[in-house]
Amino acid sequence: MNVDALSDLIRALANADWDTADALVLEIDRGGWAGGLQVIGAAFAVAVNQRFGPDATPNDVAAFVSSARAQYQEGDTLPALEMEGLIRAALGEPELADSIPAETALGAEIFILGQLLQEAKLTPAELDEFVAEARQLAAEHL
Repeated sequence: MNVDALSDLIRALANADWDTADALVLEIDRGGWAGGLQVIGAAFAVAVNQRFGPDATPNDVAAFVSSARAQYQEGDTLPALEMEGLIRAALGEPELADSIPAETALGAEIFILGQLLQEAKLTPAELDEFVAEARQLAAEHL
């Protein structure tokens, strides 16, 4: 696993640098995602919990997903129910992610992570802290 490429991917998503993000996904694909799924999953979980918090309702999640899909040119191709399930799984309903294929989950997590990070408008120092937290959380679960 190329930890630097994963960290750079998270930064590219936060900065809406889609060309860099696409190139990094291809690079990571070539090297295999071993361990990388945990880093993306950890970053996704941290971002979801920072955005929604413990009082989020399914309607809050559905509204966010609807808004995120509407902003994306090909939003109708994004799997709304799976995206909602992944967010709700990160918020404490893990069974909702059980039937989502890994490839679908990874693509949805990357898309949602990018949306959440852009919405958060983190400073460079906050983004560094976010990346460090995600890497630590992933390391604890490897």
